[in-house]
Amino acid sequence: MSAEIKKTAVVTGAAGGIGSAVCRRLARDGFKTAVCCRTSIEKAQKLAFEINEEGGCAEVFQFDIKNSEAVTLAISRIEKEFGEIGLLVNNAGIANQSLFTDITDEIWKEMIDTNLTGAFYCSRAALPFMIRRKAGKIINIASIWGETGGSCEVHYSAAKAGIIGLTKALAKETGLSGITVNCVSPGVILTDMTSHFDRGVLDALKEETPLNRIGTPEDVAGAVSFLASSDADFITGQDIAVNGGMFI
Repeated sequence: MSAEIKKTAVVTGAAGGIGSAVCRRLARDGFKTAVCCRTSIEKAQKLAFEINEEGGCAEVFQFDIKNSEAVTLAISRIEKEFGEIGLLVNNAGIANQSLFTDITDEIWKEMIDTNLTGAFYCSRAALPFMIRRKAGKIINIASIWGETGGSCEVHYSAAKAGIIGLTKALAKETGLSGITVNCVSPGVILTDMTSHFDRGVLDALKEETPLNRIGTPEDVAGAVSFLASSDADFITGQDIAVNGGMFI
């Protein structure tokens, strides 16, 4: 772990495959890591314990990103009790494959609320602290399907396309306050969201990928680490594709 502890990084959906990889990488980079989750509290606690055992600094915060009031309270608590928020990674999300005509009002609302509105709530809660200091970074996790659209994933694609639009617009609005806003769009990544794919599907996706492999959570974490670093201080409003060349 880094000997120098930086400001706090807030990571939502931290107990999942990409989220946990991002937390570990940011902790190694020296960030105090707020491991945020809604239901996977045991996984989050195990992750925080392991980060602390390795010499990092992590603490678990449990709240529902779909609840505006809960988000505001949690972000304020992290800022006041855990440390000044220098980085927000809006990673929490869900996936669902359905024919467009099978998407109910409830399925649509859950998808948009989790994958788009949650990022809006968290960003809105964290920004006042960043603006006050005229420094901070927001990194949103979008998706290749937000860039290209995915068959049988219209609701997911729409939410992730919204994340990309939010990123670009917010970057323009917060630039004068010294805040950068970027997003990372993963391709096919080996996580729980792809665990239902059989070997034939994975092999076919691998063949469609110029780098001839499926991505890992660590691949995504590497991109987040770069955007969170001082090397990316002049980069804002960008969508970084981590997809092995599947979509160029």
